[in-house]
Amino acid sequence: MRRLGLHQRQHAKPAGGGGGGVKGMIGRLLIAVVVVLICTISFIVTSTSNGGARSGSRSKMSLDELWRSADSVGWRPSSAPRSDWPPPPSETNGYLRVRCNGGLNQQRTAICNAVLAARIMNATLVLPELDANSFWHDDSGFRGIYDVEHFMKSLRYDVKIVEKIPEIRKNGKTKKIKAVQLRPPRDAPISWYTTDALVKMKEHGAIYLTPFSHRLAEEIDNPEYQRLRCRVNYHALRFKTNIMKLSQSIVDKLRAQGHFMSIHLRFEMDMLAFAGCFDIFNSKEQEILKKYRKENFAPKKLVYKERRAIGKCPLTPEEVGLILRAMGFNNSTRIYLAAGDLFGGERFMKPFRALFPHLENHSSVDPSDELAENTQGLSGSAVDYMVCLLSDIFMPTYDGPSNFANNLLGHRLYYGFRTTIRPDRKALAPIFIDREKGRTAGFEEAVRQAMFKTNLGGPHKRIPPESFYTNSWPECFCQTSPQNPAHKCPPDNVLEILDSS
Repeated sequence: MRRLGLHQRQHAKPAGGGGGGVKGMIGRLLIAVVVVLICTISFIVTSTSNGGARSGSRSKMSLDELWRSADSVGWRPSSAPRSDWPPPPSETNGYLRVRCNGGLNQQRTAICNAVLAARIMNATLVLPELDANSFWHDDSGFRGIYDVEHFMKSLRYDVKIVEKIPEIRKNGKTKKIKAVQLRPPRDAPISWYTTDALVKMKEHGAIYLTPFSHRLAEEIDNPEYQRLRCRVNYHALRFKTNIMKLSQSIVDKLRAQGHFMSIHLRFEMDMLAFAGCFDIFNSKEQEILKKYRKENFAPKKLVYKERRAIGKCPLTPEEVGLILRAMGFNNSTRIYLAAGDLFGGERFMKPFRALFPHLENHSSVDPSDELAENTQGLSGSAVDYMVCLLSDIFMPTYDGPSNFANNLLGHRLYYGFRTTIRPDRKALAPIFIDREKGRTAGFEEAVRQAMFKTNLGGPHKRIPPESFYTNSWPECFCQTSPQNPAHKCPPDNVLEILDSS
């Protein structure tokens, strides 16, 4: 456990003799009480607003500290209900179907929202559909990725779940319930589900919400609803046994030689096109990026130099290497890369590989046919997710918008405040621009100063644009000490262990 800092003790001087001894003693006692109260209030405010772990004012931190988890400051994961939370009734208002679009982690968020929507509407949730074909070109579906039985059993006290809408018998005939299709507003408030959606459900017996990505507001002023999201995300959603075994096998092989970090190297065509960062590529590559952007994103004038100056461009592989070297990591560091096809190929990876030659991915760690067969599409993303979750350090190079990185940041926070290195691209941009112009004096010290001002995985206040799925503190955590009664762990609450660990 890492020390947050040392608190100096104040020692009072012995009271002197004299006629005003009693009054003097009373005065000194009053001052002492005031000092103690001020210190106590200051400590509590700091702990509750910032989490207290790994102060951003530090300019240096040893590698031993980075390889360990952050100081929990007395917090631990706890998503169990803390107020009246009755089980779902035997009779519900109807059936809720959803189609979760996007990649693995966008779908994961949608599943959490679907469970909460079912609870809000007192609906029976039909096992969520994963729109795998449009993104991954496979048809794994929910059952092909997640442990369905565990999912349903884990949430039995929260919502009723069925695999499909059952047929009903009416007037001696078997009849199918046809779900009426609705398109929820983006980030819809709870009121939309308790009015528009619920009216349709009661009228037709079932509704089908599609698409269902970001269709329920993240910030909800109800801690119990937020804790339900955490129960889904960190306990109920467990990958299938073969995915878990493959992931653990990779982690064991990497850890056999010591610590390892994982990096989500988001230097891919879709993200580069989205960010509008074209100028570092040759003319042919720029044409490809501009074409992809025109076909997939809304028109917008983007000037590379302006985007770069404010940190809106994904870090290049070389920049990632330079950051790590400035932080003190050497070329013996083992790094697991979770990434798709890097745009620009080997010429961008070569400088990174020169700095850190021990770069791995799931194919290089285990080149067996079995692994190759089981790491395609959604399964491959799931294996990368688990390896990054279990790594000693995780570093996203572009965490917005990136569902993979954002979900992992939240999961690692819940999974024991595991170290995350989150580059502040806005603070780093002028440093790298100066380097490109030949102004290299003090480069590494400037990078260090920027990096050690960032949060490195401890409990901290959620500030927009950070999402609930990136940081569920404090709703899904409790305190083991009585300093903050509002977040005190329930008496009967034992330390929760991640079901997916």
